[in-house]
Amino acid sequence: QVQLVESGGGLVQAGGSLRLSCAASGRSFSGYAMGWFRQAPGKEREFVATITWSGGITSYADSVKGRFTISRDIAKNTVYLQMNNLKPEDTAVYYCAASGKGLSRREGWYDYWGQGTQVTVSS
Repeated sequence: QVQLVESGGGLVQAGGSLRLSCAASGRSFSGYAMGWFRQAPGKEREFVATITWSGGITSYADSVKGRFTISRDIAKNTVYLQMNNLKPEDTAVYYCAASGKGLSRREGWYDYWGQGTQVTVSS
């Protein structure tokens, strides 16, 4: 059974930092891409960042480029999202996902999803 479990969300002031973690289990993720998406209240879920599990190729949404960094620790089966210089508009539930179809910004390519972790950025 594939499981993705996010952690690390919380409440921070604008300009602060958080690191989200996604513990992945249940299969080998070789050949997969791991992604982070977010959904703010009243808005559609949007792409944040993605990384290929084996090669470490990354892609970012323009809104977070230069502030967020996605990474993975293969030995720990964990993907991270380091979020720096947080802004109130980053407030959302952040979801970890896994795509068996490779690197993509499209959520339809992602087969497995975590339960989400809340990030709240105050002004």
